[in-house]
Amino acid sequence: MKDAAPQTIHLKDYAPFPWIVDRVDLTFRLSPTTTRVLARVAYRPNPEAGDGPFFLHGEDLRLISAAIDGTPVAPRITPEGLTCDVPDRAFLWEAEVEIAPESNTALEGLYMSGGIYSTQCEAEGFRKITYYPDRPDVMAPFRVRIESAAPVLLSNGNQTGRGDGWAEWDDPWPKPAYLFALVAGDLVAVRDRFVTRAGREVDLAIWVRPGDEGKCDWALTSLKASMTWDEETYGREYDLDIFNIVAVDDFNAGAMENKGLNIFNSALVLASPETATDRDYERIEAVIAHEYFHNWTGNRVTCRDWFQLCLKEGLTVFRDQQFTSDMRSAPVKRIEDALMMRSRQFREDGGPLAHPVRPEEFVEINNFYTTTVYDKGAEVVSMLKRLIGDNAWRAGCDLYFERHDGQAVTIEDWLRAFADVTGRDLSQFQRWYSQAGTPRLSVTEAWDGETLRLTFVQVTPPTPGQPDKGPQVIPLTMGLLHPDGSELMPSTTIEVTEATQTVDFDGAALCAKQGKPVARPVPSLLRDFSAPVILDRPLTTEDRAFLLAHDTDPFNRWEAGRGLAREVLMARATGTDFDDAAYLDGLRAVLSDPALDPAFKALVLALPSEDDLAQSLFDAGTTPDPAAIHDAAEIQRRRTAEALGDLLAETHAANATPGRYCPDADQAGRRGLANATLSLLSRTDDGARAAAQFAEADNMTQSLAALSALLNIGRGAEELSTFEARWSGDRLVMDKWFALQVMCAAPDKAADVARGLTEHPAFTWKTPNRFRAVIGSLAGNAAGFHHASGAAYTLFADWVLKLDPINPQTAARMSTAFETWRRYDPARQERIRDTIRRIRDTPGLSRDTGEMVERMLGD
Repeated sequence: MKDAAPQTIHLKDYAPFPWIVDRVDLTFRLSPTTTRVLARVAYRPNPEAGDGPFFLHGEDLRLISAAIDGTPVAPRITPEGLTCDVPDRAFLWEAEVEIAPESNTALEGLYMSGGIYSTQCEAEGFRKITYYPDRPDVMAPFRVRIESAAPVLLSNGNQTGRGDGWAEWDDPWPKPAYLFALVAGDLVAVRDRFVTRAGREVDLAIWVRPGDEGKCDWALTSLKASMTWDEETYGREYDLDIFNIVAVDDFNAGAMENKGLNIFNSALVLASPETATDRDYERIEAVIAHEYFHNWTGNRVTCRDWFQLCLKEGLTVFRDQQFTSDMRSAPVKRIEDALMMRSRQFREDGGPLAHPVRPEEFVEINNFYTTTVYDKGAEVVSMLKRLIGDNAWRAGCDLYFERHDGQAVTIEDWLRAFADVTGRDLSQFQRWYSQAGTPRLSVTEAWDGETLRLTFVQVTPPTPGQPDKGPQVIPLTMGLLHPDGSELMPSTTIEVTEATQTVDFDGAALCAKQGKPVARPVPSLLRDFSAPVILDRPLTTEDRAFLLAHDTDPFNRWEAGRGLAREVLMARATGTDFDDAAYLDGLRAVLSDPALDPAFKALVLALPSEDDLAQSLFDAGTTPDPAAIHDAAEIQRRRTAEALGDLLAETHAANATPGRYCPDADQAGRRGLANATLSLLSRTDDGARAAAQFAEADNMTQSLAALSALLNIGRGAEELSTFEARWSGDRLVMDKWFALQVMCAAPDKAADVARGLTEHPAFTWKTPNRFRAVIGSLAGNAAGFHHASGAAYTLFADWVLKLDPINPQTAARMSTAFETWRRYDPARQERIRDTIRRIRDTPGLSRDTGEMVERMLGD
């Protein structure tokens, strides 16, 4: 049966824990089926909390014994934890429990996979290890003893002792239970050292399975770069003698920032030129940085409760975005961040799963590790920095760390630091944290021969539970261009704070200042994607072509090209007359400009995704047809290849990267552009160049790009077999092999391809990476997933239901593939709604998945 009456948790009901924890001592006697955990926890009354029961969280634990100050007690146990009568003074709680890591398939708490013991305690996994107040505002130093025959025994902090079959660790920094970590098993380390600017010597180690040692250099390089960057940019130094990273294969997320012992999905650690793509290298660099930056934004200063999750995640995403911008191309990174927002977060904001950056309530906290919390949370931080300026930003961050080091805090604490530094009232800005939905900012222009008047109207549509929204603070960065293409006004940020707001610009004076004939200025709005809003601005094809040719802001130049592409594709998909000459001319101009970054050119060449086009059509009042959208995109790719063939071939040749592979931004950008042109050229050369590249490739980037190009034109069967034969022994490369086939499958074959791959001997469906590679990729093939037969809906739901009993967290996240069901035609809506209801009505459905499908249905 389903979880009984899942409880809704509300932000307004927060109350501090009635006891303070002064110290935690844990002993683990590891066994696959009968691990014993002994806890000794020092409690004392919390003078800032009211009276309340002594309640400790605990799930799936077998209590062996419990004592207070050495005297045995008999707690009252429920499925959620235990209560016990305790003294109204300081006391020592002792408990011994038994758990079975080997049977923990949910991968939460302490679990065992492939012979390795590992933990994942965020958000509420520690309660599956021992009885404890498993909430982020309870912070304490931890001492840990691990007893096991495993050769490597790791936990948080610094190692204080080791002997035959045991090791002891001490973490002196108070931390909440969600940051606890333990790893034990047959692992080997690749080591390095880092010296902080204060002179602390830090031992660095990447722990991997034997045989993977040769794939750790990039992770270590990225870690040292992150440590240096955080010192230089934020003044934040590392604070322990050891920093360990462990790569594990079975992991529900990307990585976890446990204090001093980061645990990573192996896909985000292991890299070699032969097995990892340029994109893999960039992701490893970014995620290593993200988890390291959490040492201050999440660990030293953590969140008071899980409603404040964006305080650590949104802030740390913003910091890793800054890092990547400094390591690579800032304009390209900004475009990629905007693409992420539009493709995933705007979709979430506009559907039944919409929620504020700081939610007001939840049933299952794991369901709120969303792109709204992470990516929109980062955009809110970015807007704050844009509004107050670089100097005030750094001063506010310094004050925040100084005030709250060692504390669990709230959004109000965060904003108060910047209000105090700047003297600004940030109460209206705080609506970004409390209001769900994507604001739509419409603009109209008026020109009287001297003054350009821009009138802005902002509206945030209703979302579940929030029918009415107040106006928000929107930092709008803009410039003005002269009709001759020169810039009249450089980038300037104005603040749109009213529901309707008018701004005037003396266009005549700006022209005269630069010696230009007086003419109507051309606005360049929302430069650098300065706010996560939808800009409703009527632009003609000629307007977009002008901005693509002349805008000095890289984001808006790309945006203009994308607008031209969207215009063409939407017309093709709906059978409307159109002319793609302006779009093709724009591509020609971009490809021919030697001053532009190759990575930027590759982004301009890429068409909007099919899901993006479906949303654009829906927003325009048209029911999207996934098959027509797919056909329109394929026709346009061939049309582009035919029209620009010679230039594409020249670009492909000019961006070759002979010699030794390097994952840096320069080489990666050139390979990215070469492979973007290869994909188009394959439409007209029957894949000849791609087949040659596959045969000659000495790195995974070139190999996978060539294979993708072949599969997208219906070729590549021989190359697929060659790829499988070569890489069948590499689990991460095989994930790519599985995923590519589903993503590149023709719409009418996608479900059959995915079904066939689930029968492959290497489809280890209990491994999250492999499950996502096949079933997740089916959802990513938009036309295939939404094929009129409904076959993909059925197959997808079958596998979500199969996964749910053993790994509800991953199953729940996968189920969100159905969130856009309301945008499609009645027949598809009915099929999807029936499929979601089938999931909802399945006996024994987890709380995780149950909450998601109920929200998607909105019944």
